Amino acid sequence: MEFQQIKRAMSSTLFKQALFDQLARVGKAVGQGHRLVLLDYLAQGERSVEALAGLTGLSVANTSKHLQQLRQAGLVVARKEGLYVHYRLSDPEVVLLLGVMRRLSERHLAEVETLVQGYLLSRDAMEPLPRETLLARMREGIVTVLDVRPPEEYAAGHLPRAVNIPLRELERRLHELPPGREVVAYCRGAWCVLSFEAVATLRQQGFDARRLEEGFPEWQLAALPVEEGERESWKPVPSVDGGMATVGK
Repeated sequence: MEFQQIKRAMSSTLFKQALFDQLARVGKAVGQGHRLVLLDYLAQGERSVEALAGLTGLSVANTSKHLQQLRQAGLVVARKEGLYVHYRLSDPEVVLLLGVMRRLSERHLAEVETLVQGYLLSRDAMEPLPRETLLARMREGIVTVLDVRPPEEYAAGHLPRAVNIPLRELERRLHELPPGREVVAYCRGAWCVLSFEAVATLRQQGFDARRLEEGFPEWQLAALPVEEGERESWKPVPSVDGGMATVGK
């Protein structure tokens, strides 16, 4: 092989290695469980370091360190407001990355299968509803969509016509749900225990209830209709097709 050919081959190899070294920075950033949990919360919307610390049970200092690692890898961005620093995902496809990791681990890690079977599916083993099926039923006006996340997450973004009853309030507010109508509950994602527990509670009380297959971040990533802000329950609101639909009783 001539010298120039050897030089080109070596340059190509070094370039590829350098490129994959940078890619490994992303892998290193997501190679820690606490950081994945932080990304999962940020997939619901922007939060301050203090709010994330409260949700995860980490100290503010530890939370800040993990977020800085994620920021250096380009997965989150930050802004300062007064004394507080707020973080959000840098790109919607971070949700896609988390989804790929989840699906791969479900298929190939026995420990994940054991955890999912023992903790989640013990609460609700029924097949969840695909988002396309839910969207069709929403357009027909034959389903009640229940968002069981905290109010601040609901306000940041939710499915059209979804009613927000956080899980901790569900039992005392069951009377607000119309009888004889299917209820589809959703929360933060496929592994979010809130929707599993909500569906279990609803079925115990005689409701026809199902889970959405994934959660709000995946719905939004699929470019399906979303709403923002708070709304009173059971009022006439715009349908997902632009007309008017009466929700609830």
